[in-house]
Amino acid sequence: KFDVLCSASIETVRWNKLPPEAEVWKIEGEGKLEYEQGISIVELFEKNTTGIVTMGDAFIVDEHKVKLVNRVNDFLENSIQDFDLQTKYGLGKNYAKWIVDNKNSIQNDTSKVVPFAYRPFDIRYTYFDNKLVWRPRTNVMKHFILGDNVGLVFRRQQPTDKDFYIFSSKFVISDGFIRSDNKGSESIAPLYLYENGDKVPNLNKEIVKKIEDVVGQLTPEDLFDYVYVILHSPAYRTKYGEFLKNDFPRVPYPSNKKDFWKLVPLGARLRNLHLLVAPEVSLSNTSFPVAGSDIVASPIFKNQRIYINDEQYWEGVSEQVWNF
Repeated sequence: KFDVLCSASIETVRWNKLPPEAEVWKIEGEGKLEYEQGISIVELFEKNTTGIVTMGDAFIVDEHKVKLVNRVNDFLENSIQDFDLQTKYGLGKNYAKWIVDNKNSIQNDTSKVVPFAYRPFDIRYTYFDNKLVWRPRTNVMKHFILGDNVGLVFRRQQPTDKDFYIFSSKFVISDGFIRSDNKGSESIAPLYLYENGDKVPNLNKEIVKKIEDVVGQLTPEDLFDYVYVILHSPAYRTKYGEFLKNDFPRVPYPSNKKDFWKLVPLGARLRNLHLLVAPEVSLSNTSFPVAGSDIVASPIFKNQRIYINDEQYWEGVSEQVWNF
């Protein structure tokens, strides 16, 4: 037998295909077959992309629209060399040289200054022009600029058991919107596409039909909210945690009409909270009453306050929110 083993090679081994229910698959976690029968996010939302890479955030991104407009105007209207840009804004030499080389082909158009989801709850502005933004992902991101939209933000692989990054955005998003690591960063899928003046759902029609056969007629928002609430479900994350580390998320097809329509309003409420358009957001009693350095030292929670340093704190924060 030893001689046979030594003379064997990968080409001569007689392989046997194991059935899906074979014991060996149990090392990947219980429920593998059930999980794989679910809806892949990238199959449901037919167009998606990773976030925008500017290569020069300090120059082409700002919290204030007017400041960004003035900065671009100054660049376009005056003689500024790539070395000046590197020094003033701390830019890499490749990006600085690139925009200087593009300068004569850039049209000064303030309508290209658009809201930019830089991080969750952190909306800034960028100049959406492929002569100023290194990787604007125009083919998909334009659908957030041409009209009202909402997008599902997701990752291909979740980094750990505890971290699970799902969010929503009304605007184009930045690369590394939530996290960027050796497993990649977030992608975004718009709910709608604007094509030749028409607003069409960015949804796989066959999947939608299969779902409607169970739950009845639905809107694109209904389906978005069902997916959104499932992806935020602790039970879902616990059950399928191992599989979520390996590929784009999958969500189960709804099994009955009653449960589906119970979940949709919960997904809508969560989405609106994350987009900061829910009524509860404007009714919040949270405040940040003390001026100071704004330096975040060692945050602690005490007496309904989150202290960021010895003097400054957020007031009116519940223990439930702090624990979450």
